[in-house]
Amino acid sequence: QVELMESGGGTVQDGESLRLSCSASEKTSTRHCMAWFRQAPGKDREGVASIDTIQSTDYANSIEGRFTISRDTATGTLYQQMNDLKPEDTGTYYCAARTGTYCSGDLHEADWYDTWGQGTQVTVSS
Repeated sequence: QVELMESGGGTVQDGESLRLSCSASEKTSTRHCMAWFRQAPGKDREGVASIDTIQSTDYANSIEGRFTISRDTATGTLYQQMNDLKPEDTGTYYCAARTGTYCSGDLHEADWYDTWGQGTQVTVSS
């Protein structure tokens, strides 16, 4: 089973940017749907963005236009560029994967994914 590890989190000011990375123990580009989720304190884990093996993407309405998900097909690393960050973006960000060409039609369906990283904290101050 592939192992995932996130990095790139930190504390930034309102309007600033961060780039998250998720490294995989094996090349995931041709075998796995991958996604970013986030969880704020006291709230449920929510889907942020997903990308399948043919590079089709899906984004949550709350971040569309500000975040971009991508994957390096050579290394299998997953990225998320986050621009114009807002305090409501604060939370722990997780990458997730599941074997298969396509992702679930429901971006928020966390139970559909079978492999998770440990998470990286993003804090946006106003």
